[in-house]
Amino acid sequence: MNGKLYLIPVSIAEDSLAVIPAQVVEALKPLSYFVVEDVRTARRFLSSLKIYASIEALHFQVLNKDTKEADLSQLLKPLSEGINMGVLSESGCPGVADPGALAVRYAHQNKITIVPLVGPSSLLLALMASGLNGQQFAFHGYLPVEGKEAAIKIKELERESKIKNQTQLFIETPHRNASLFDHLLKNLQPDTLLTVAIDLTGRNELIQTKKVAQWKSNKESWPKTPAVFLFLA
Repeated sequence: MNGKLYLIPVSIAEDSLAVIPAQVVEALKPLSYFVVEDVRTARRFLSSLKIYASIEALHFQVLNKDTKEADLSQLLKPLSEGINMGVLSESGCPGVADPGALAVRYAHQNKITIVPLVGPSSLLLALMASGLNGQQFAFHGYLPVEGKEAAIKIKELERESKIKNQTQLFIETPHRNASLFDHLLKNLQPDTLLTVAIDLTGRNELIQTKKVAQWKSNKESWPKTPAVFLFLA
């Protein structure tokens, strides 16, 4: 019989360990095999839970953006031997804006039971707190970096938002928060609602929704910390 693949949510801010539900901690206790996006941060997270006698006894395989589908059978070999495994992302929920989706797809293809566990998702937390349309929304990952391409994409998605009454969600690497915010202010219409959600669940959490015209009249400068941007035309 195959083992089960547990999808383990992790903290999305360094000082927010309390948001990891007790059921996740209990599910982790018997696991000793993991596929992770980064071994160092995975070890640090598991160590912080203080549930293992020795972190050195745990087994880690790396599954990141460079992992090929051909590598999965070897990375997930313990499953075929009846051993349960856990998937750990760098932040939030595995498989959502995350290479862990490869492991989940492999599990489906090989009739392996998947156990998703409840935990923090920056996308859903931002959407919940935005006041924008939570009935219809779309996550677009990262916008183009180059200004002209970003402008075209933003205007295209704003038109789609208006037609479908659809909230559009984006993330960005922390050092590009200011650049993305500038692109949004330059290219969105004045009445479009724009939400910025910074350091969700962290000590410096800040979530604000305003019309683009209001943002322009009192422009903010954002720290280099994880953020989610949302808009609704």
